[in-house]
Amino acid sequence: MAMTMHCDIVSAEKSIFSGMVEMVVAAGSLGDLGIAPGHAPLLTALIPGPVKLILAGGEEEIFYVSGGFLEVQRGTVTLLSDTALRAGDVDEAAALKAIEEAEHAMANQSAEFDYSIAAATLAEAAAQLRALRKIRR
Repeated sequence: MAMTMHCDIVSAEKSIFSGMVEMVVAAGSLGDLGIAPGHAPLLTALIPGPVKLILAGGEEEIFYVSGGFLEVQRGTVTLLSDTALRAGDVDEAAALKAIEEAEHAMANQSAEFDYSIAAATLAEAAAQLRALRKIRR
């Protein structure tokens, strides 16, 4: 039997996942992170993107987080995010529309244009699509 650790994924609204996992793979601010049982304690920022959990037994689940923090303590991994969804719950049409609108706004800048908002919207929608594509593989 494989070694496991407890994992919690929590959004601002609710707990999205709580259970035993063999591995957590997430997009950290300095690159992708793989967390396995026995990992050293860690606190790091997350960027918008997919989070892959390998559950006890080898089954995989994919989630989308809008950024936040990942904390590793002895036997426990906690992901805190403003928005966290199961990848299957991401609205693909809305993400594609958000990308299109952000790209249009960036191409046609006006006096009221805020580049940072458009860039953040574009990055978040692209991350949602990456999470969707991971579950389709």
